[in-house]
Amino acid sequence: MSAMFCYQCEQTAGGKGCSKVGVCGKQPEVANKHDQLTAALVGLARAVEGKSPSKRAAELMMQSLFATVTNVNFDAARIDQLIDAVEREKEEYGGAANLPVDALWTGEMDAVSLRSTLLLGLRGMAAYAWHAYVLGKEDPEVTAWFFKGMRAIGADHSVEGWLELLMEFGEVNLKCMALLDEANTAAYGHPVPTKVAADVEKGPFIVVSGHDLHDLKQLLEQTEGKGINIYTHGEMLPAHGYPELKKYSHLKGNFGTAWQNQQKEFDGIPAPVLFTTNCLMPPKASYADRVFTTAVVGYPGLRHIPEGPGGKKDFTPVIQKALELGGWDEDRHFTGINGGSELMTGFARNTVLGVADKVIEAVKSGAIKHFFLVGGCDGAKPGRNYYTEFVKQTPKDTVILTLACGKYRFNDLDLGEIGGLPRIMDMGQCNDAYSAIQVALALAQAFNCGVNDLPLTLVLSWYEQKAVCILLTLLALGIKNIYLGPTLPAFISPNVLQVLVEKFGIKPISTPEEDLKAILG
Repeated sequence: MSAMFCYQCEQTAGGKGCSKVGVCGKQPEVANKHDQLTAALVGLARAVEGKSPSKRAAELMMQSLFATVTNVNFDAARIDQLIDAVEREKEEYGGAANLPVDALWTGEMDAVSLRSTLLLGLRGMAAYAWHAYVLGKEDPEVTAWFFKGMRAIGADHSVEGWLELLMEFGEVNLKCMALLDEANTAAYGHPVPTKVAADVEKGPFIVVSGHDLHDLKQLLEQTEGKGINIYTHGEMLPAHGYPELKKYSHLKGNFGTAWQNQQKEFDGIPAPVLFTTNCLMPPKASYADRVFTTAVVGYPGLRHIPEGPGGKKDFTPVIQKALELGGWDEDRHFTGINGGSELMTGFARNTVLGVADKVIEAVKSGAIKHFFLVGGCDGAKPGRNYYTEFVKQTPKDTVILTLACGKYRFNDLDLGEIGGLPRIMDMGQCNDAYSAIQVALALAQAFNCGVNDLPLTLVLSWYEQKAVCILLTLLALGIKNIYLGPTLPAFISPNVLQVLVEKFGIKPISTPEEDLKAILG
């Protein structure tokens, strides 16, 4: 019997599953506790059936699913606390049987594949729902679907039944992404195009990684006037486009590239790093003493910033560490992976639709021949340079929309402009796939056609569970002929893959040259 089983990320061992230790660094004890927590959530969902979930039950459902996302929580003690809390809450509803842990990943191959897909999608949606929730936004339909979905995980369904559930889930996740979009824009304004420096100024600074804009805002408030600069990292880069965040003059720039390079980029860094969400990698000894976690993120031995009354957090320990370390003595020059030293972000739906007339005219005149949405998660596995080469080889009369951390493969490139519009437009974090969907729907309406009839191709990279929920939303919307890579998910069985190919035209990436030829002719 193996020590653990996990195949939820793109880098899973051998393309089949981690059975000794997670490629991500997750130890068997933690992986097994993630499974225990998941099984307990099925029990909680069963206990709540026919009743309205309490505020506490909803919070536990979101937090617990979020905690099991790849590179979020490696701390067995913290997972135990969640398991205990879920069990206590379950008893408040009269109790119910948990799903046997070994039933999560065993059974008829196609049923396991479809069950896994739904579960991993739910984990991704939980992250989005939680980010909206801390900003005071909640959708009862989204909340209820977590419980419906987890009950479905614990039941048997036909292949057709599973597929119906997956499409229903995709529709609900669209509502969840819309909810988070509303939460972020209501709190911080609509993003605007913003140039972001990759250099770091001398003196004390803090690096903030992850997706949680609420945490960043609190840190900006608490560091104002203290002589400490703030730099984003990874998926936090799009924060620079939000007016209510960019107004802080000490939000200086972006440090480093995508998450998988952190062990090299943080090595010996004279500043603290705050992880608000994934992706946390096991820290090296050279910088472990200056890494802090918050929210559902956890790692043994790292200092954790808890949530106080009213959702307030006290980042004093992080601030003190920044002052203690002092930063670099001189300004430091850094570049992206292609040598560029300036990044652009802020091209969310409000910005792009604000110049829709220019975009439409450029298409009609032939100045823009095709749009590519090249986005998704980055990762360390070989083959992801495909996305760099793909973007480099796109013709000069095409536009690249991008989002999530996969953009670090090419977001420091200068590909010029078309009619005053940059050829690379960063639409934001992974959840800002909602912006991309809204732009696509608006263009389809303007040209009086379906989204699949637009000169638009989606070329996606995936790594973890948020990519799964986004993909399911795209499929639920009927979007076809998506190119997916760098490899296909281990949890997708051959038969399920065949269904996805036949029904939705899912295409594994090949080479940039071959794929561009197939797309453009």
